[in-house]
Amino acid sequence: MFYFAVQTNVVKLLIIEDELALKESLIEYLSASGYLCESASHFNEAVEKIELYEYDCIVLDIMLPGGSGLQILQYLKDNKKADGVIIISAKDSLEDKIKGIELGADDYLTKPFHLSELSVRIAAIIRRKQFGGQSILQHAFFSIDTIAKVVKVNNAALDLTQKEYQLLLFFIINKNRVLSKNAIAQHLWGDDMDYTENYDFLYTHIKNVRKKIMTAGGEDCIKSMYREGYKMILP
Repeated sequence: MFYFAVQTNVVKLLIIEDELALKESLIEYLSASGYLCESASHFNEAVEKIELYEYDCIVLDIMLPGGSGLQILQYLKDNKKADGVIIISAKDSLEDKIKGIELGADDYLTKPFHLSELSVRIAAIIRRKQFGGQSILQHAFFSIDTIAKVVKVNNAALDLTQKEYQLLLFFIINKNRVLSKNAIAQHLWGDDMDYTENYDFLYTHIKNVRKKIMTAGGEDCIKSMYREGYKMILP
């Protein structure tokens, strides 16, 4: 049986790094850890993505073609964007660290670093920003242990696929809010899903999650909202 509850809540990352080999290593490692990764190699490309999408955490190199990572931090601050940010840089400058934190960065890693350490720090940023630092989340009859990676309904662990868990937690975090089909698909599969017209794959995932919740004794709390999308109704 496969119990899945990622250390992130479908964490969507933006990797801003111009060194190709390092960028590919980061994407490969973090994707294997359950993160949804997008990337940018140039200052302008990074700003464009940040303008269009919201990210749970941005992995940001300071030295970039076309601009500086510190300028990106200033852009995030000026536009009141809440994306978490961890700076990665070959420059071990105290001045850069202080400036980065002043501009809103959550953490700073000096190259070279272990990928496992980066993953742990990303998880800490996500818990701090989205869950108030808590590892055990309680929502109505749901219990989610983000350390043990187990989600339960009335103390019964759910047997979920990765996408099913991500979908469920996305609904829980956005409880009592209407989520459009496109917003759900984009959050789970990235910007490749922006213009899809066929949501059959999404309907299947939602059907499976609802069935598993009810089988475990939970309420049928995911409701279809006519012409709008879906809403998880919880107290």
